[in-house]
Amino acid sequence: MKKLFSIFGDPVSHSRSPLMHNSVFKNLNYDACYTRTHLIDGTKLKETFFTLGLSGANVTVPHKEAAFNACDEVRGFGKKVGVVNTLVNENGKLIGYNTDADGFIYAISEFKNIRNILIIGAGGTAKALATRFLQDSLNVSVLNRSEGRLKYFKDLGCQCFDWKDFTISNYDLVVNTTSAGLKDEELPAPKEMIESILVHTSFVADAIYGKLTPFLQLAKEKGIIYKDGVDMLLGQGVLANELFVNATLKKEDIKYYMQKSFEL
Repeated sequence: MKKLFSIFGDPVSHSRSPLMHNSVFKNLNYDACYTRTHLIDGTKLKETFFTLGLSGANVTVPHKEAAFNACDEVRGFGKKVGVVNTLVNENGKLIGYNTDADGFIYAISEFKNIRNILIIGAGGTAKALATRFLQDSLNVSVLNRSEGRLKYFKDLGCQCFDWKDFTISNYDLVVNTTSAGLKDEELPAPKEMIESILVHTSFVADAIYGKLTPFLQLAKEKGIIYKDGVDMLLGQGVLANELFVNATLKKEDIKYYMQKSFEL
C-alpha cells in the first residue's frame, strides 16, 4: 500500500520538499509519494491531514505553531519549544517532532567560533533556533518588528529588541527567520538597521532558500560569508525522512539521494 506524504504551508508552491523526499523514495524503492498541500487556515491542519490519508507531513511557514497544537503527542525537542515541523501518523494518532533546529546546526557547522548570535524574527523557526542555541550555551539576541512576540524569548533569557529600542552589538552570526524576501524584495528590518548589523557580524544565514534574498544580497555586497536555507532544508529533511520511514532506510542513503535532488 503506497504511503502518502505532504508539506503544508502558505505559500507552498515554491517548496523543494516533494523533490527531496520523492528522490529518496524512488531511488531506495520505498513505496511512497510526497506532494504539496496549500493550507491557508492552520486550525484545519489535523482535519486536512487525516482527510488526505497521510502517513506523515512537513509543516512550513506560517503553520509550525498550529502544528504543535494539532498533535496528539509531541516528542523530543518539539515538546520543549512548542513548534512542530514534522508530523507522523502513528496508528491514527498525530505525533509531532521538530527537525528544524538540528537541521540548522548541521547547516552552520562550517561556521567556526560562533558565540554571539542575532536572530531576526520571532516566529516558530526563531523559537526553535533560539532554544537550540541556548542548549549549546551560546549568547542569543532577538530582533523583531514589535515587542508583542518577544516575551517567549525574554523568558528563555535572550536579549530582546524591537525596531524602536535596538542597540547594536558585535555578532558572530546573524540569522533571518522572517519571510521577508520570500515573495517580495523586502528586508527583514529597516535598511539602515540591517546595514549597521551587517557591519558588525562575521557570518550571515537566511532560512529562505532558492533565491538570493535582499538580505543576503547586502551581505554579499559587503563580502560577508553567507548561507541561504538550502543546507538547513537538507538537514531537517534527512531527519524528517528518517521519521517518515521509521528508520528503515539508512541515514547516509537518505542524505545522498536528497542531496542529488538539488541537481534537478
